[in-house]
Amino acid sequence: MGSLPRSSMGPRVCVLNLGMGNLGSVCNALQYVGMDAVVSSDKETAEFADAYVLPGVGAFHEAMKSLERLGIIGCLERQILKNRKPFLGICLGLQLLAEDSLENGFGKGLGWIDGHVLPLRGDNHNRVPQVGWNGIDHNDELLFDRIEQQGSFYFDHSFHLECEDELIGAVCEHGQTVVAAIERKNIFATQFHPEKSQRNGLKLLRNFAKFCVGNE
Repeated sequence: MGSLPRSSMGPRVCVLNLGMGNLGSVCNALQYVGMDAVVSSDKETAEFADAYVLPGVGAFHEAMKSLERLGIIGCLERQILKNRKPFLGICLGLQLLAEDSLENGFGKGLGWIDGHVLPLRGDNHNRVPQVGWNGIDHNDELLFDRIEQQGSFYFDHSFHLECEDELIGAVCEHGQTVVAAIERKNIFATQFHPEKSQRNGLKLLRNFAKFCVGNE
């Protein structure tokens, strides 16, 4: 697909295509908030991007296999971990950052953060998977700028991330306290789907876009 051309739009963001998830809606939402977004799994495209978004709907192990098959992990680690380019993971894209997951048996993740992916417990009042709207509490003034406490976002997941408190940017309650978002320097990720979360989701994506502009 080649390198991303510079345009009159905002930062060039590569929406990573693992062959799963609603990539079109993510790309459209990013373009709506002013980012020059393109869906790609091409290493050269990723190399020249200003920022990265990893959406995901599907199985943890299959997503890791896709990343390995594409041969793109080294490029992403160089650009995101070493060169500190902005990154946003969405749903499964958050879980893949962890050291490992118990989804369909134990498997290793990218290991970019210290954390583990475990099944939601659920109870009589909180079903698994968690599907639908849930209010969040946040302490991240960057990604959640101008988003009120208990603002609602759309979730759809059966597993959740356990990690150190210092990484957590937001939580929600679903029979247990669930990590709803994380932040570590240039790395952001949400368990919910901002592209499906209407006004609050667009606010969050606009905040990510502002961070990307400041990082150029």
